[in-house]
Amino acid sequence: MTTHDLADLIFPNIDKTIEDYEAIYPERTLEEGAKVTRFAPSPTGFMHIGNFLSAVIDYVLAKNSNGVFYLRNEDTDKTREVENAVQSIMKILDQYHLNPEEYEYDGKTVGHYGPYIQSERKEIYHAFIKHLIEIGRAYPCFCTKETLEEQRKNQEMDKERTGYYGDYAFCRSLTIEEQIEKIKAGVPYVIRFKSSGDFEKKFLFDDLVKGRIELPENDQDVPIMKSDNQLPTYHFAHLVDDHLMRTTHVVRGEEWLSSVPLHIDLFKAFGFKPPKYIHIPLIMKKDEETGNARKISKRKDPEASMQYYEEKGYPTLAVIEAIMTIANSNYEEWHQGHPDLPFTAFPFSPKKMSSSGAYFDLEKLDNLSKNYISKLTKEEVYEQVLAWARKYDFDFAQHLEQEKERSLAIFNIEREQKKPRKDFVHWSGVKQQIAYLYDDYFFQDAKKTYQDLQDEEEESDLIEAYAKEYHPFATESEWFEHIKNFAIAHHYAPSPKMYQEDPSLYKGHVGMICEALRHIITGRRETPNLYQILNIIGPEGLMKRIQFYQNRKK
Repeated sequence: MTTHDLADLIFPNIDKTIEDYEAIYPERTLEEGAKVTRFAPSPTGFMHIGNFLSAVIDYVLAKNSNGVFYLRNEDTDKTREVENAVQSIMKILDQYHLNPEEYEYDGKTVGHYGPYIQSERKEIYHAFIKHLIEIGRAYPCFCTKETLEEQRKNQEMDKERTGYYGDYAFCRSLTIEEQIEKIKAGVPYVIRFKSSGDFEKKFLFDDLVKGRIELPENDQDVPIMKSDNQLPTYHFAHLVDDHLMRTTHVVRGEEWLSSVPLHIDLFKAFGFKPPKYIHIPLIMKKDEETGNARKISKRKDPEASMQYYEEKGYPTLAVIEAIMTIANSNYEEWHQGHPDLPFTAFPFSPKKMSSSGAYFDLEKLDNLSKNYISKLTKEEVYEQVLAWARKYDFDFAQHLEQEKERSLAIFNIEREQKKPRKDFVHWSGVKQQIAYLYDDYFFQDAKKTYQDLQDEEEESDLIEAYAKEYHPFATESEWFEHIKNFAIAHHYAPSPKMYQEDPSLYKGHVGMICEALRHIITGRRETPNLYQILNIIGPEGLMKRIQFYQNRKK
């Protein structure tokens, strides 16, 4: 009996060889230096901020090298698969315009290196595992869960490293005849990789973030195929896929660094060149209770989920800008010098990533978002707010649609100027900031709003008098000249300075009139440009609001 007999017994229907698959999936014809990256999430949950950081880096690496960015669905763990997770991932990639050039979704395959779903690549994996059995680098293991658990406890009691290695790799020493006999007898088994390393020996590994590091060789005989003889484990599947799909760079979390010895051992077993690895740091945040930095938590922190940013209504590009600032320390400086270039033009360097933790700050995102929104046209703001509201605030969406011209005028307040106003942080906060400019919302809330503000009964008659004179002005300077003349006619100083010089000569100054006007017609002490607000409300709306203020207690 030989290893070939064992391999044929386990995989009787596999007739393709590794060489056959090398021909099916040849080297890609790309220009020198082009990078092939993959975003390869597991559909065991919804996309979180760490996944998104990986996807952005993958995308940038491929785009700024004229390479290929592809999507691979790593669904080997069927027991943990979450319904609609794949749809959610595809939706987010599309939403942020991180569209892969190769993928498989909704029955459609794009690209020549598929299938891009691991559960559809079973025969490929079996051919590669069969090869390992034939060359003596893989074997069936018949140890039960109970046996392995007892072994682990004994190792811990003896203060030994836990795992299946050396003298603890019991099934490694079985003869081929014994292995074949057990399989024919129906004894359940998994396939284990036969390691070649010595844990006491070290090897040098070049990580593109952490630099050259020393790691112990792999001596663990890990399972590479489960007991159902169907799908392989992640460790093995990713090796085969990254090789055949000709991946050049793998971006993944630093928690995978401990698996590098195993992965390198697997690549060496086949004689394949491994891809370059970029182990990105954990995403950290400031803990509100302790003030210390901690890992962002899927359980504790809503911002860990990408759904959070959609529900809040952060513009997609603002989120990407925030991610890029933690991906590379010099991104912000580069972006300030190249404001018209897309983020994909940035010369990303893994060496400029933090190796100790990437600090993600929502305050930073807020500032980036405010700055981004301030540069949009009124039409762009309108369309993006409306798109958000149609999904999350139907009533607000109706107001935007039914009063489009007013909405455009509102979004244009203090926008077309050298230093545009930066008051919108995200689309979910827009309604609260501008609701008073829509009559329906204003008259619903104004009574409550007025209760929280000091009465200005004396001024209301004065403002009513002003409303009778008011008409829209072509320029702000013309309007202000008019209100100053009105102030003088009613014994108010035309400037605060004149009033301060001798308060006994005046009832007040023009600024007081403006503040009273602002309060009565908006219900707020602070608003954007009053001239532009008056133009939006108009003479009829102005008088209506003043009368509402005067009658509010009746």
